[in-house]
Amino acid sequence: PAADVKVEVLQKPFLCHRRTKWGDMMLVHYEGYLERDGSMFHSTHKHNNGQPMWFTLGIREAIKGWDRGLKDMCVGEKRKLTIPPALAYGKEGKGKIPPESTLIFNIDLLEIRNGPRSHESFQEMDLNDDWKLSKQEVKIYLKKEFERHGAVVNDTQHDALVEDIFDKEDEDSDGFISAREFTYKHDEL
Repeated sequence: PAADVKVEVLQKPFLCHRRTKWGDMMLVHYEGYLERDGSMFHSTHKHNNGQPMWFTLGIREAIKGWDRGLKDMCVGEKRKLTIPPALAYGKEGKGKIPPESTLIFNIDLLEIRNGPRSHESFQEMDLNDDWKLSKQEVKIYLKKEFERHGAVVNDTQHDALVEDIFDKEDEDSDGFISAREFTYKHDEL
């Protein structure tokens, strides 16, 4: 099996009111280093005007290693993640990161917010697990929701509703609502 993320807790907060879970938005400061020579490729302190960055856990918004390594984290906690290439940028690499690089991140969690939409509802709608929602998947979900609430809606109404949702949510107009498009938009569904 491929190597997993190695997580080391560098600093634990005195109190922890809540831990991060899938779908949460996390405000983080981080520094990223290449394991092979220790060189830094990114730092929110140095780049990004010194501003921390928001990241949504569990929707593949960043690399897989972050999704795996940042669960159950408390505000005020600092973690060091050592992420193998398969859970980072793999064979392709990216920007300053060469192919097949193991990455080290020091991540400091400043704030947790509930994500506007949960990862769970996305997964429930994404019937074929391809990380995007087709019109058919949205339609099936709406039908189930309406039936659950005892409402009778005909197909034409469903189609109109689906079109409306896609108009608003499918930002890149590729005919699918991606996990990212889904998580950041929240009025209709």
